[in-house]
Amino acid sequence: MSMIDDLSFFQQVATRASLTEVARHLGLSLPAVSKRLSQLEARLGVQLLQRTTRRLSLTSEGVLYLEGSRPILRQLEELESALGSRQPTLQGRLRINGTLGFGRQHLAPVVSSFARLHPELEISLELTSQPLSMLDDQFDIGVCMGEPPDSRLVGIRLLENPRILCASAAYLEAMPELTRVADLGQHNCIVLRQFGSDYAIWRFSKDGQNYSHKVSGTLSSNDGEVALSLALDGHGLILRSRWNVQQHLESGRLQAVLTDHQAPQADVFAVYQHRQHIPRRISVFARYLAQALAERLPFAALK
Repeated sequence: MSMIDDLSFFQQVATRASLTEVARHLGLSLPAVSKRLSQLEARLGVQLLQRTTRRLSLTSEGVLYLEGSRPILRQLEELESALGSRQPTLQGRLRINGTLGFGRQHLAPVVSSFARLHPELEISLELTSQPLSMLDDQFDIGVCMGEPPDSRLVGIRLLENPRILCASAAYLEAMPELTRVADLGQHNCIVLRQFGSDYAIWRFSKDGQNYSHKVSGTLSSNDGEVALSLALDGHGLILRSRWNVQQHLESGRLQAVLTDHQAPQADVFAVYQHRQHIPRRISVFARYLAQALAERLPFAALK
């Protein structure tokens, strides 16, 4: 193996939770991955990883090797991108990350149609329940909710994404009327527990005033689709993204409440790293993604 191959291989090892996950991603056997790692450490004459049955952790030499490899691999990719921009077809690898719910419902179909247009492109789509850093070179482009938290990332706003407070008609008929945020204290609220945030605090604004309420209820979940199903079954109120509930609002299975109040937006963004030369496969996919999502979700298209 060349030194560049070793750098790329170790980046995969260092950014994944286990050698088993590395083997699965690279399409190799676990013994083959373990052997290659041992050969790399033998060639360098240092130990790069501490291995236990549960996790991998970098040694100080491993951290140095990983951090030093990133600019080298990025420069190589930029060089290949500059050359590839002269080619009529898209080639190489495109690694995409998205959230589970939005990824399954909307991102995966867009990736499928994009792959059909560019059959020579190797595309990997990984969906995760937790937001990931786009600075570790594990992915080329990510689709996330909310503006990029890091100025080193390019953020392209794809869709508007207001959150809607809603419930089934049967539930609303049986419960007190909602006219102000404080009325949430009389309601069963289906709480979505994700990302370790203050999930039980629901925030709204109206006429320049901010309101918040710590909600409670008998049902909660860490999965948005489960929470939606519980609301459809009449168990309580949910606060969900419009892209997730729009079809049920249109059909009447859910009804929006407190419509004169606005919950914080979490617009949909495509994010990728700042580079001197953006690989053409990334820029082309970003443009395609924006157009395709606007067609799939016209109610959320940017005005």
